[in-house]
Amino acid sequence: QVQLVESGGGLVQAGGSLRLSCAASGRTFSRYTMGWFRQAPGNERDFVAVYKWSDSSTSYSDSVKGRFTISRDNAKNTVYLQMNSLKPEDTAVYYCAARVWGVASLRPSDYDYWGQGTQVTVSS
Repeated sequence: QVQLVESGGGLVQAGGSLRLSCAASGRTFSRYTMGWFRQAPGNERDFVAVYKWSDSSTSYSDSVKGRFTISRDNAKNTVYLQMNSLKPEDTAVYYCAARVWGVASLRPSDYDYWGQGTQVTVSS
């Protein structure tokens, strides 16, 4: 069983920055593909970023590319999402997710474990 706990959300003005953290349990964390997703009220859960354990490469949605950075610290079993130049449309609940087996995916349904989510609100 893998447990994920997000932190770091909050209220920030447009143009500001936040760093989200996701602490994971599990002895083989370094081999998990880790993703960040977000869900605004009335919307589906959308892909934000993914960190592929196999080659340490990253992918981003077009809406956050150049502004957000995903990283991980395997020694701390933690994945991060650095969010810069935040916009009101970035307002959502942000979730981290772990895929234990399989290649990196942009689809929420491919992930095995989810955190409880952390609220990010960007004011204009």
